[in-house]
Amino acid sequence: MTRHRPLTVTAVVAVLCTALFLTACAGDPNRRTKIGAGVGAVLGGLAGSQLGDKSGTNAAIGAALGALAGGGTGRYMDNQQKELNTRLQAEQARDVLDITRLDNDALKIGVASDASFAVDSSTLSVDAQNTFNKIATVLKDYDKTAIHVVGHTDSTGSEQHNLELSQQRAQSVAQFLSSRGVNSQRLLTWGRGESQPIASNDTAEGRAENRRVDIVIKPIVEGQEQQAFSEPPYLGR
Repeated sequence: MTRHRPLTVTAVVAVLCTALFLTACAGDPNRRTKIGAGVGAVLGGLAGSQLGDKSGTNAAIGAALGALAGGGTGRYMDNQQKELNTRLQAEQARDVLDITRLDNDALKIGVASDASFAVDSSTLSVDAQNTFNKIATVLKDYDKTAIHVVGHTDSTGSEQHNLELSQQRAQSVAQFLSSRGVNSQRLLTWGRGESQPIASNDTAEGRAENRRVDIVIKPIVEGQEQQAFSEPPYLGR
């Protein structure tokens, strides 16, 4: 079997990444984070094909970033959760965020949008930047994870507008984390609009709960790298 040289793969990836990035910038600058995740998928697909992975996932990127041995995953994520709880104690006391454990040792940080953004805006407030800066510090230390930023809204307004706003807010958070040193290859963004509420949209209190950004942190486990970059589960109730 003929094997491609690494230089050839790198060259092809570079051309594709450059083309995708320039296209994104020429079109809609707000889509750069989303396009960045797409570039990661292209890189993962090309490199993965060298490794026998035909699924088109970011498995190869996960392996390149460094994976955890399966037996140590739980402890690694336990320690990360403890660190997040310590650094974000004040925010949890003010009830602006919560940290929970999901299946497969994933973590979820749910951050209230009202504590992060002005009404109908995707620009992070100064207070929110302080909070996400703390989160970035921990994410940098625990770098064997994929980070999914998922935006949500309440049901006020049109479904399309809510979807777009949730995407913009997720991208804003991801871009901020990247600016604070979190490797952009670990970041993926998702907008889910009003589709996954955690409370009733019939009350002001419920709508406030539904306006949120979830950060889902999935461990990159050796031999299961593609799972870390797969879409997060349903995050509503």
